[in-house]
Amino acid sequence: MNKQFSRPKKFGEILDVTFQISKNNFKDFLLIFLILIGPLLLLEAIILFATGTSFIRDVAAGSNWFEQMFNTFVDDEYYYEVNNTNLGSELAIILIGLLSIFVYPVAHGAILHGVNAIRNNEEFTYMTLIKKSFTRFWPMVGSTILFGLILFLLFVAGIFLISFFGFSMIFINPIASIFLIFIFLLLLAIPFLYLLTRWGFYFGSTVIDEEAPGFSRSWGLTRGRTWPLIGLYVVFFLIITAISTAIEVTFGSFLGSSVLFSLILSVTNLITTMVFAVGYSVMYFDSKTRHDADDLKDLIDNY
Repeated sequence: MNKQFSRPKKFGEILDVTFQISKNNFKDFLLIFLILIGPLLLLEAIILFATGTSFIRDVAAGSNWFEQMFNTFVDDEYYYEVNNTNLGSELAIILIGLLSIFVYPVAHGAILHGVNAIRNNEEFTYMTLIKKSFTRFWPMVGSTILFGLILFLLFVAGIFLISFFGFSMIFINPIASIFLIFIFLLLLAIPFLYLLTRWGFYFGSTVIDEEAPGFSRSWGLTRGRTWPLIGLYVVFFLIITAISTAIEVTFGSFLGSSVLFSLILSVTNLITTMVFAVGYSVMYFDSKTRHDADDLKDLIDNY
C-alpha cells in the first residue's frame, strides 16, 4: 500500500494528499473529464452560438468600457435578450443536462479507480480507468439518481417547513419572523448536511466495494467522522467557489456573456470538479482505512 494511504490522516493531511495527487496526475485525470464531458460542453457552446450569442465578446451597449460592463450585469433588457433562447435550444440544454447524469458518474468513478490504483501502487492510464469505471455503469447511475431524489425530497420538505413556519409567524410579528426564519433555516441546514455526509460515500461504496446503492455502507464508514468530513466538504466548496468567482470576474469583465466566456467557465468547472473528485476519493479511502482497518491488514500481509 502507498505510504500516503497506509494510516488514517488528519484534516490537513487529507487536503495535502488531495492536491499532491491532483498535481502529479493532472494530465490523466483531466483527460478523463475532457473525453467524457468535453463533447457535452462543446455541444452547449455550439447551441449558444447558433442561437445568437457572440463567440468572443458579448456585452450590453454603453458609451465606454465601464458602462458596458455595468450594463452587462444590471441591464434587464440585455439579460432577457441573452438568455431568452428559442424552444429548440432550451430543449437541447435540457438534453445535455440529462446526458450529464449518465456521464459525470463515469468520470467520478474513473477518478476513484485512479486514486485506488495509486493507493495500491498500481500503474494506470486514463483509458484503463475509464474502461474500469464503465463496468459499474448502471449501479453508479442508479445510485446517483436515487441519492439525488432523496436530496430533492429533503430539500422540498425543508422549503415546505420554512414556508409554513414563515407564513405563520409573519402575521404575528413581521420583523421578528425574518430573524426567526433565518435561525430556522440554519437549524434545518445542519441535519441536511449531516445526512448528506453520512450517505455521501454511497458512490465510493458502489464503485469500489460494489455495494449498490451503498447507503448503509456509507453510514458505517462515516461513523465518528461526520463533522470533520463536513469541514472538509466546506473547505473544498470555498476553494472551488473562490476559483470560479476569480475566473468569472477576470474574464467576464471583457468577454461578457459570450460563448468563449462560457467555455472558459466550463473548463474551469471541469478542473475544480476533478480536484473535488480526488478529494472525495481520498476522504473515502481514509474512512475505509479507519473503518476496515486496511492499514493493519496491509501490515499483516507484508509480515
